[in-house]
Amino acid sequence: MIETIQADWIKSEAINLENCCNDNPLKILGPHFYEEQWVIRVWMPEADEVKINFKNNTYKAESINHKWLFEAILPENPNSKYKINISRGGITHTQHDPWSYREEWMGEVDRHLFAEGNHHHIWKKMGAHLIEDNNQKGVMFCIWAPNAKSISIIGDINSWDGRNHPMQKRLGGIWELFMPTMKEGDTYKYEIRTQQGHIYEKADPYGFLHEIRPQNGSIVSKLKNFNWNDSSWISNRDSSNQINQPISVYEMHLGSWLHESTDNKYLEENGNPRDPVPAADLKPGTRLLTYPELTEKLIPYVKERGFTHIELMPISEHPFDGSWGYQVTGWYAPTSRFGTPNEFRNFVNKCHKEGIGVILDWVPGHFPKDKHGLAFFDGCHLYEHGDSRIGEHKEWGTLIFNYSRNEVRNFLVANLVYWFEEFHIDGIRVDAVASMLYRDYLRPDGEWIPNENGGNENIEAVKFLQQANHVLFQHFPGALSIAEESTTWPMVTKPTDMGGLGFNLKWNMGWMHDMLDYFEIDPWFRQFHQNSVTFSITYNYTENFMLALSHDEVVHGKSHLLHKMPGDDWKKYANTRALLTYMWTHPGKKTIFMGMEFGQRQEWNVWDDLQWELLEFEPHKGIRNLIDDLNVLYKTEPALWKNDFDPYGFQWIDCNDKSNSVISFMRRENDTNEWLVVVANFTPNTHGSYKVGVPLEGFYKEIFNSDGSRYGGSNKGNMGGKETINYNIHDYQNALELALPPLSVSIFKHQSKNNKAYLT
Repeated sequence: MIETIQADWIKSEAINLENCCNDNPLKILGPHFYEEQWVIRVWMPEADEVKINFKNNTYKAESINHKWLFEAILPENPNSKYKINISRGGITHTQHDPWSYREEWMGEVDRHLFAEGNHHHIWKKMGAHLIEDNNQKGVMFCIWAPNAKSISIIGDINSWDGRNHPMQKRLGGIWELFMPTMKEGDTYKYEIRTQQGHIYEKADPYGFLHEIRPQNGSIVSKLKNFNWNDSSWISNRDSSNQINQPISVYEMHLGSWLHESTDNKYLEENGNPRDPVPAADLKPGTRLLTYPELTEKLIPYVKERGFTHIELMPISEHPFDGSWGYQVTGWYAPTSRFGTPNEFRNFVNKCHKEGIGVILDWVPGHFPKDKHGLAFFDGCHLYEHGDSRIGEHKEWGTLIFNYSRNEVRNFLVANLVYWFEEFHIDGIRVDAVASMLYRDYLRPDGEWIPNENGGNENIEAVKFLQQANHVLFQHFPGALSIAEESTTWPMVTKPTDMGGLGFNLKWNMGWMHDMLDYFEIDPWFRQFHQNSVTFSITYNYTENFMLALSHDEVVHGKSHLLHKMPGDDWKKYANTRALLTYMWTHPGKKTIFMGMEFGQRQEWNVWDDLQWELLEFEPHKGIRNLIDDLNVLYKTEPALWKNDFDPYGFQWIDCNDKSNSVISFMRRENDTNEWLVVVANFTPNTHGSYKVGVPLEGFYKEIFNSDGSRYGGSNKGNMGGKETINYNIHDYQNALELALPPLSVSIFKHQSKNNKAYLT
């Protein structure tokens, strides 16, 4: 009777395996001690014959209770030290038994930390890991899907048939399986059966490498196999306060900076291997550059321009190029479009060698609905909110993370640590922070849910951002965490222990909009909009601001920076130079988007190259020269960056000359008490003897003039500098009588009388 019950139970379990609805395969498969003997059960769909090889002996396995369930009796405990010999369709092969490895991969401590949202290195457990167990190499798979009925590993190893390799469900909704037959480079997915019987094929949320679009499988990849040599860079970074350093960022999209062509005519003719191939010379069928090619071409270009950092628009794996990377499906993988994870590591390593930091755009605010991604992952709203009024951005067609769930926050916070630890990045720019902070963001009345206090603040998202930044700086004190936050939410860049969000920089969207609106106006009308230029200083010290002219401002019919400017070409160039120079002298760190550094004309197009051919023309070379020199000046003059967030660092001389659209101010730093005088003329009129009050008498060297001939200007100026005159103006006893070139910004530095010889 007992044997009959046992046989019926085994048959029932086998049927569940066949129907892919068994969440506990280890209960029946692998070695089991039963009635004073060891029984091995092997699940092998479509097999004709199965034998067990153990200690140089062969034991035939019989299919007694189910045609695919094979059993053999062994004289002793085999542990996992046996192999299976399988004959299927006339082909015979030998392999290890996946269900002979019975120990839990995720231990009690790991599960506990994950469940409370504090496992900062969860990627070392979740995902696919190449390991060795009992002298057998293979891949340990681990996934979180608490609502699934069953999960199987599918891939080339089993002809993508989910009946072959069911995973074991553990406590906390964790599923595990060790696959001794799999190796690096194997493609896989998880076949998830829901409680309702639906079947989803999901890429690995923790996958370290994914197939190149349009394919979307995950690929088994080694994690620790790169030799870094940037320890000095990392040490210096984490031992200094980054926001007290010069920060000049080149924002870019890797896929549209430059494509490769077999025609290198432009390189040969110009004799400079660092010059990119212009779009006009590209042939049909050109491809994206690889990480190694970008290492060779991009890093020298950025270094020559003098930028301190490169900011990469999202390179986490994403299925559609046209999303610019902002709809992520592979959070733990650099996109395969450009190469392998190690090739990206080498890119970062070489950036650090050349003194360039790397900032990544990070997108924890939403994710796409692609069927292989996180959406409805295990048949339930696991990563996203179930209620679309708080869980969906209908305008963007994306879903919002459920920040109230510990495991979801853990997924994101650990992902932040992952990019810094595994790829040595130096900073993040968090996209669309405002969309996270407000429950009614882009939602009409009636289509959003107030919080527990009746307000529109997303309290769970606030706590998540605070946790993310707290953990980030706990691990990497020299990191940059930059918020793209477009509202007046308070204390964005204040520490979390003060109730702030914990970022150390915030994009100054107000400055950007004010300045672009101002410069788009015909210069005659600017006298009525002086406040657009001066208003930013009134709130400048409420946050640690970064001035940004970003990709969002040069797409969707907005025109590129050069073509936002009014007037003929000369005025467009001059306005562009004046805006960029004013930006570099205004308090705050700097970010510009690729193409602005040489005056790109057409709007940014994600499918195209930058207009490199424009560098054949002097005005565009002039703008690039301007950026080069501004970055040199910026890094060598501490007054332009050291006291960015201290009121001492900026002082108006005169901001009220509306009729001439002229402003003048000082930038100062308190260590050496050096200071600069900046005078901007935002009209096309030349002022021959414009007086500006200054604190000290003496000689003021003109150290920069955006109207210089090197930049394509009219070369009007002050013959290298000016002596003060005794003239009471702007509350000072001394003044400079200056020539102000049209549409220009000039910078002066006080010199001692002994330094007048410097001019020679």
